[in-house]
Amino acid sequence: MNVDRAIFAFAGSLLLLSLALAWFISPYWLLLTAFVSSTQLQAAFTGFCPAAIAFHKFGLKEGPAFEWPPRTTSAYR
Repeated sequence: MNVDRAIFAFAGSLLLLSLALAWFISPYWLLLTAFVSSTQLQAAFTGFCPAAIAFHKFGLKEGPAFEWPPRTTSAYR
């Protein structure tokens, strides 16, 4: 498993968990859904993902979406 797949699995799990908690416990758990979704949106535009950094430190290999440290090439300028 690489960092990209771990991020998708982690985010998907958090989203499903927060929806279940909102259904069974309290609608305030939807704030977790909003947080995870906004973090995904922010990472899509900036390339910065704190969870990707954490998974990289846990020893997962890099995937094509989240490389740490990010490479600066002329294709991305």
